[in-house]
Amino acid sequence: MSIKISQNFDAGAIEVVRAEHAAEISLNLRKDSHADIAQWFYFRLQGARDQATVISILNAGEATYAKGWEGYSAVASYDRETWFRVDTEFDGKVMTIHHEPEFDSVYYAYFEPYSWERHLSLLGSVEQTGLARVLDLGSTVDGRDLNVVVVGNPEAEKKVWIIARQHPGETMAEWLVEGTLNALLDPANPLARSILDKAVLYIVPNMNPDGSVRGNLRTNAAGANLNREWMTPSIATSPEVYYVKKKIEETGCDLFLDIHGDEALPYVFVAGSEMLKGFSDTQMQEQQAFVDSFVAASPDFQTKFGYEASKYNDDVLTLASKYVGHHYKCVSLTLELPFKDNANLPDLEVGWDGARSMKLGEAMLQPILTALNK
Repeated sequence: MSIKISQNFDAGAIEVVRAEHAAEISLNLRKDSHADIAQWFYFRLQGARDQATVISILNAGEATYAKGWEGYSAVASYDRETWFRVDTEFDGKVMTIHHEPEFDSVYYAYFEPYSWERHLSLLGSVEQTGLARVLDLGSTVDGRDLNVVVVGNPEAEKKVWIIARQHPGETMAEWLVEGTLNALLDPANPLARSILDKAVLYIVPNMNPDGSVRGNLRTNAAGANLNREWMTPSIATSPEVYYVKKKIEETGCDLFLDIHGDEALPYVFVAGSEMLKGFSDTQMQEQQAFVDSFVAASPDFQTKFGYEASKYNDDVLTLASKYVGHHYKCVSLTLELPFKDNANLPDLEVGWDGARSMKLGEAMLQPILTALNK
C-alpha cells in the first residue's frame, strides 16, 4: 500500500513536501487562512502499518510559537476518539515524529481535536436536558451559527459569562466547557444546583467556528485574532466578538471567564486584571478569592507559573477579559490550559488532553460558586 497524507477534513491542516516512504515523510505547517500564523496541524497518514515511520515537519522552527515544540509530544489516534502521545523531538528547526502505526490509517494532531459535529451535538444534548436554552447570536464570516447556552435562574441578579476558543486551535478550551456544562446540568451535583439558584450563566462553547473548521490556530475566516477585537469589533471581519459583546451589554456581567490554551507553559493558570487602571482593592480581593478556591478545587490548577502582569501593553483593552474587567468591574480572568502536559501531574501516555480539560471544567464550579457568594 502506498503512503498517503491527507488533510481535507474538519480542522485538517498540513502541507505535504514529500511522502513516498514511511521512513522519510516531510511536511510543512500550513498558515492560518488569511493570516501569517503557523502552528496547528492535523492530518491523516495511510499505508504505514507496522512500519517505523519518521515524519519531519520542516518549518517547525519558523512556527509562530516555536518554543511550544520544546518538551512537546504530538498526539495520535486511530479512531479519532482515543488519542495518545507519540515520540517527538525538536532540534530548533525541524520537529520529528517517530511512530510505528498499528493500523493502515492513523491521525496526528497538535492537540486532541474538538470537531464541529461534536460542538453541534453538545448544543443539542444540553438543550434536551430541559435545563438550558441554546440561543442564536448571529452568523460568522463563513455563515456558521454562533450560539450561546443559557442556563440558570433567569430572575437571578448575578450574570456569569464563559467563552471558549476565541483561538480555534486551542481545542482544550471547548473540552473544558463541555465538562462545565455536564456538571452544571447534573441534577445530583449540589454545586451546580447552588450556582443555578444564584445566577444565570451565558456560555459560548466556540467563539470561532470558522477558524475551527478551517484548521486555524488563532484567527477566524477573515484573518482576525478575535482576542484583539474587543474595543472595536466589526460585523465584516469579527462578527463573533461583535455579537457576543452586544449580548453582554444587554445582560451585564458579574463574572467573566475566557478559556484558552498556552503553547509553551506546561501548567494550568489564570491571567487576571490587576494591571488595569482603576482596579480596586475589592476587585483584587474577589479575584484572589476565585483563584484560592480554584487551587482548593483542583490540584491541576496552580499559581506559581503564569504570565507577568507586565506582559500586557497599551492595547490591553482589546483583550476580552481585560475589556470586560475594565467595563464591568467584575472578576474577569483568562484561564490557560497546556498543549503539552501538566508538569505538576504529568501523564506520559496522553499528556494534557480532552478528558483532563473536562475534569477541570467540572472543578471550576467551586470557584464560580465562591465568586457568587461574595
